[in-house]
Amino acid sequence: MKIVITLIFACISFIVTAQSNEKQFPEDFFGIYKGDLEIINPQGKQTIQMEFHLKPTDSIGIYDYVIVYIVDGNRQERNYTLLEKDKAKGLYTVDENNGILLDAKCIGTTLFSMFEVQGNILTTTERFYDNAMDFEITFASKQNANASKTTDESPIDVISYPISVLQKANLVKQKDQ
Repeated sequence: MKIVITLIFACISFIVTAQSNEKQFPEDFFGIYKGDLEIINPQGKQTIQMEFHLKPTDSIGIYDYVIVYIVDGNRQERNYTLLEKDKAKGLYTVDENNGILLDAKCIGTTLFSMFEVQGNILTTTERFYDNAMDFEITFASKQNANASKTTDESPIDVISYPISVLQKANLVKQKDQ
C-alpha cells in the first residue's frame, strides 16, 4: 500500500511540475521580434522587413502590441494595444487605438484573430516559441466566395473563400530589448 501511495504522490508531483513549466501568454513572450515578411499575392511575391513588439505596460492586463513594416527604409508603425478580457479563457482584444477592436483568442501559445473589413476576411495567427514567433495573415475576398452544398436529404450550404493574399514571417526574438 505504501508503494501505491508513493507512486500516486510521485505522479501528482510530476503533473504539477509539468504544468508549472508551461509557457504563459503573454508574459513569457514579451520582447521585440524581427525578421522578413513575405507577401504573396496574385502579382507575385514581395519581401519586406518586419518587427513585432509585445511589451508590458504600467497597467495590469494591458500590453503594447506594435507591428512595424519597414519598406525601403521607412518604418510604418501600427501602435496597437492588447487588452486582456479573460486570461483563463484566452480572451483578448486587439485595440487599434482608432475605434477598431478585434477579438482575439489565445490557445496554448498561439493568438488567433479573424475579422471582416470592406468585404474581405482576414485571419491573423501569431504562434510564439521560446526565442521566435511565426506571424501570418491570410486575406480572402467575400466577392470570390464559392457556394456548394451536401447532396444528402438534409442539404447543408457551405461557402468557401479562396485565399488571395498571404503574409508570413518567422521573427526572431532580439536579445536585451
